[in-house]
Amino acid sequence: MCRRGGVFAAETEKQLHELKAQKARWEKWGNEQLELLDAKGVREVVASDRYVGALLDKSGGHIHPLNLALGGGGSDPHPGGGQIFEQSAVTSITPGQPALVKTAKGAVKARFIVVAGNAYLGNLVPELASKSMPCGTQVIATEVLGEERARSLLPQNYCLEDCNYLLDYYRTSGDHRLIYGGGVVYGARDPADIERLIIPKMLKTFPQLADVKVEYTWTGNFLLTLSRLPQFGRIGPNIYYMQGYSGHGVTCTHLAGKLLSEVLSGQAERFDAFAKLPHYPFPGGRLFRIPFTAAGAAWYTLRDRLGV
Repeated sequence: MCRRGGVFAAETEKQLHELKAQKARWEKWGNEQLELLDAKGVREVVASDRYVGALLDKSGGHIHPLNLALGGGGSDPHPGGGQIFEQSAVTSITPGQPALVKTAKGAVKARFIVVAGNAYLGNLVPELASKSMPCGTQVIATEVLGEERARSLLPQNYCLEDCNYLLDYYRTSGDHRLIYGGGVVYGARDPADIERLIIPKMLKTFPQLADVKVEYTWTGNFLLTLSRLPQFGRIGPNIYYMQGYSGHGVTCTHLAGKLLSEVLSGQAERFDAFAKLPHYPFPGGRLFRIPFTAAGAAWYTLRDRLGV
């Protein structure tokens, strides 16, 4: 089930100006469900004084991603029958006709290989590792707030993300908690204290939640590309890869799966439209990409704070 309405919130006039330009671009390509909100308008959709305006996308919204994953995994992966084997990490891929995939306890020969490990791929395919970087993001979930208090924060039950380089994002859950995420750990290390990282962000947005307890914390990894565009392509004639959704994997992976089914059926036109996008390596290579990117993020974070 999808809750309609996604908000992109601006903390500075510069960000609001960029949202106006974004609205024009999206409308050019057919999204007519956009509404620009001023300072008064944004306070009607989120109970925070943090923002000077926002862009409301009524075609967007939020879902329960775990239920989506469970629903997809529980359905038949293929009309002819298919199986999913968890906890079976691939240790090597040997190209060929057929290709050979090895795990710790067995091996599989296949006409086609799909590499879709994304941020959890490691160095299994070295030619992909140099053009992407695993990153971690952290999330907290408060105690149950009750429907009245949850709706006081987000009256229309929209989801929201801000426009900062290192953005915050949040929504309420079906059982009326606030789910609040943010921060990036380059290199995808698991931080020791997620609450210490995220609670100050939540209280900056909602100081009225100072008395609220946090009941759950977690971290997850996404794969970042230099261009922030996904990377689709081929390695040899029968190995395909799809990765690097840069934080937009819940939606983009479903498109990727559809395009993959087309290319395996001999219809490569739409897959190739993505595969033609350039895949840029990160400055510094595998050794220095993390400190270089962190330094760049610090610079852009400072620009966000200064509003320039």
